[in-house]
Amino acid sequence: MPEVTSHNPGTFCWVDLSTTDGAASKHFYSQILGWTAIDNPAGNGMVYSMMQKDGENVCGLYEMTRDMQGVPPHWSSYISVTDVDAEVERITAAGGMVIMPPGDVFEAGRMAFVADPTGAAFGLWQAREHIGSELIYEPGSLGWNELYTTDPNEAAGFYADVFGWTRDTNPVTEEAREYHEFKAGDKPVGGMMQIQPEWGEVPPNWSVYFCVDDVSASLQKAQELGAEVIVPVTNVENVSFAFLKDPQDIYFGIVQVTG
Repeated sequence: MPEVTSHNPGTFCWVDLSTTDGAASKHFYSQILGWTAIDNPAGNGMVYSMMQKDGENVCGLYEMTRDMQGVPPHWSSYISVTDVDAEVERITAAGGMVIMPPGDVFEAGRMAFVADPTGAAFGLWQAREHIGSELIYEPGSLGWNELYTTDPNEAAGFYADVFGWTRDTNPVTEEAREYHEFKAGDKPVGGMMQIQPEWGEVPPNWSVYFCVDDVSASLQKAQELGAEVIVPVTNVENVSFAFLKDPQDIYFGIVQVTG
């Protein structure tokens, strides 16, 4: 498996899980994705776990604290930047919002948490000792980030202004709903879909998909462990995917490249 040693600015470099039950989440995802946990004290009694696949960091996980009451458990996506402070200025100028201002994370790096104009939150990561994910696009690691938004055009304009992303748009369903693919140069970096009324009260958000060897087998295992199927196994060209809700009511996807 190729080890990742750096992430290009403007690409997703890390995801982490905010959960209400750290032990249960570690067990659930480790059973499906083959992770092991390396626990690290993070101050004030908090533990930040590096989740590893084959000895490589693939994502983070931590149990939510009391001061996070009212915030639902969730996966967060982080975009690599060279200068967090300058990026926050560009984001606010482009109509985005600052949720958590820039700050250092020990010697690991510098980060901020922001939201696009439609309300979808994401992190910014300026690497120092910690580059982010050391393995991507391999089974057990991050495979895709996808934006669900109320206004694809406003969102696309924002990400173009801030990160220089372009987008390709294609119909993907019989109802001719559009799927948007973001690119940094000629490299795909993420997807986007408009939130549909039948989805219910879904706030704008960035969701994560993890690569698996066999999406059907992984989905069955997840169900056995208490996950709920939101989107069953779906095939689009050379990709098979499914979307789930884990036992802590956290949404995520699994994906298998079949060709």
